[in-house]
Amino acid sequence: MTSRVLPISGCRQGTYVLLDAVLPERPPCPIGVLLIDLDSGRPWFRMRRDFAQIAAPEDAEVLEALEDHIRQCLAESGAEPFLQSLEDTLSNSLRVSERQAVAVDAFSRVVDRLYREHVEDTVVRRFGTHVPLFSLRAAAGGLSDEMLSDAEDWVPAPEGMHLSPDLFVAHVEGRSMEPRIPDGSLNLFRLHPAGSRQGKILLIERFGVLDQTARYTIKRYTSRKVYRGEDEWQHEQVRLEPLNPEFEPWDVDPEGFAVVAEWLRVIE
Repeated sequence: MTSRVLPISGCRQGTYVLLDAVLPERPPCPIGVLLIDLDSGRPWFRMRRDFAQIAAPEDAEVLEALEDHIRQCLAESGAEPFLQSLEDTLSNSLRVSERQAVAVDAFSRVVDRLYREHVEDTVVRRFGTHVPLFSLRAAAGGLSDEMLSDAEDWVPAPEGMHLSPDLFVAHVEGRSMEPRIPDGSLNLFRLHPAGSRQGKILLIERFGVLDQTARYTIKRYTSRKVYRGEDEWQHEQVRLEPLNPEFEPWDVDPEGFAVVAEWLRVIE
């Protein structure tokens, strides 16, 4: 399998609608975004929380309960049937916009952008609410083509997670780490992991021709060391192992690569 590094760009197709609240004696107000993955049918939904600022107390109470109701309906009936039901049964107080197509690389990133563009221009707090998305796809099937590794955007972090400047996200392309890391998934990494690397899943870099380019792969790291005396240990062998048994492990020269980051989890 030939692996590739791809720039951040829309490679999947989504459709989205905006939800508007139409309250008495008030202009229509956007309150949420529903984004649907056309391939899987999976919904991505975000709704505002500051209803006390845009509605009377009795209306705000109803709107506050609406998010849980929508999420329950999405889980029970699926995104497409639920959206169709909204379109067929529009009410005077809740409206749904026409469907709009959008190219998607990461659904969490796109629904966050749509929300900020159309509903509420929320503040992106770097390493407070969001983590950087790098313009690379770490090729899980093998070493990737060369490309610059630059932060391109900021993605909402998993809820409840303590953030720090050593975190970033990137796409992993390739099947060698499936099923744990799906092909095309967006993943969270920590730069320059401390402590033993043994058995960890790592983002490995092999330097390219130009100073600022690199080649990347995701593999489980194992090594064997030999004692050289005077409390000195030396790597005798380093092996980069796939999780998918369809792929072969690699034995690599300890001087021929660098560990960039430790894989932490799949985001989407």
